[in-house]
Amino acid sequence: MTSQQDPLSPFAVPSLAILGGGPGGYEAAMVAASMGAEVTIVERAGLGGSAVLTDVVPSKTLIATAESMNRSVDSAELGVSFSGQDGDPKTIMRADLKLINERVLRLAKEQSTDIRNALEALGVRIVIGTGRLLDGRTIEVDRGETKEIVKADAVLISVGAHPRELATAQPDGERILNWTQLYDLDEMPEELIVVGSGVTGAEFASAFNGLGSRVTLISSREQVLPGEDSDAAAVLEHAFERRGLRVLSRSRAEAVERTENGVIVTLGDGSTVTGTHCLVCVGSIPNTKDIGLEAAGVELTSSGHIKVDGVSRTSAPNVYAAGDCTGVFALASVAAMQGRIAVAHMGGDGVRPLKLTQVSSNIFTSPEIASVGVSEADLASGKYQGDVVKLSLATNPRAKMRNVNEGFVKIIARKGSGTVIGGVVVGAGACELIFPIALAVTQKLHVDDVANTFTVYPSLSGSIAEAARRLHVHM
Repeated sequence: MTSQQDPLSPFAVPSLAILGGGPGGYEAAMVAASMGAEVTIVERAGLGGSAVLTDVVPSKTLIATAESMNRSVDSAELGVSFSGQDGDPKTIMRADLKLINERVLRLAKEQSTDIRNALEALGVRIVIGTGRLLDGRTIEVDRGETKEIVKADAVLISVGAHPRELATAQPDGERILNWTQLYDLDEMPEELIVVGSGVTGAEFASAFNGLGSRVTLISSREQVLPGEDSDAAAVLEHAFERRGLRVLSRSRAEAVERTENGVIVTLGDGSTVTGTHCLVCVGSIPNTKDIGLEAAGVELTSSGHIKVDGVSRTSAPNVYAAGDCTGVFALASVAAMQGRIAVAHMGGDGVRPLKLTQVSSNIFTSPEIASVGVSEADLASGKYQGDVVKLSLATNPRAKMRNVNEGFVKIIARKGSGTVIGGVVVGAGACELIFPIALAVTQKLHVDDVANTFTVYPSLSGSIAEAARRLHVHM
């Protein structure tokens, strides 16, 4: 089999087998096929993996719906009113979870189909089944009634991860849920208890609060989003409080029990919290068990993740890995980059190792929280020397027009030189606003380069240029 288009350049590895069709796998397949390699993807569920089918695409679609309701609730300040019960939008708006979830799953399926069509157009062979490595160049695929052997000169493992469960809080898909089961619900949870205040827990707590559920978020830490920018976490907690979302900090869920009409969550101090549903978000486990990694000579970490270096190589010759199964960063963008880097390395193309200080990420709460590069915590630890400027979006004219009074722009520059090394954006559309800062970090731009670039007036990006101006280094 050959690619259906002319290769961009000679590929050093004639054939590539990919185990897992998530972002790491399908991005790698596209690049390798474009370079003339014979590519086979083995995927057990559907193209796009959990990122498209049960995680990123579904959750962010749900969150987009919640955000539309949040904007409507906050529209009174804009002079937009609702007729009905006292003009209170909360009393006349209702989210139909059945319709929302139908749309969520439809978009996920469409995205998966688009990915498959794009791969097939490049000549990639797709095998649906459960794959297992027999050695570093051979994958056995269980297709139900038949088995198939796939051999290749190189192998990329991109098998992802699945939700971690608590022994005392086993999901039943009805009242006690993990995040893959939310899209099977037909009715909005009246009282949702979310266990875990990391990124996933905070995102779903924010979304269901926006959709009309009464939400309680149980956090084992002092502040939500442990490990993230503390200023950003404080803004989010204030937004939660304003919207009636209850946060129980320094509380650990020990058990979740189903009752006749709901759930009871028992905390570490013996107290209990009751609700109609409980969503457990306590991390994930890599899908690396029983897939033949030992036979292939692939080493794992103590957490079960695949050990990789900066160019996605594992400990086994010609075996690479990408995505959540590597434990690098649980981000679809990182998985995709790892996959592309792996293909570049195995194909003899120019390659730059993955640099985690250049990774930009976004937390899709309301408001959103985006970050890139060096953090203030890194400065406090002495790892980096830097200067920080933080500008509240409350002073930004465009934000005022849109009734955005929460959030900020923060830029971190290397002390002395003025090179941009990090940044944080909190506010609506933070996932878009972080890009110019990420570009500055990646290209090692000076704060003056950012400050002297024209921005639209009025715009939220104007605050990025203003923050850079305030970091100007006098020469």
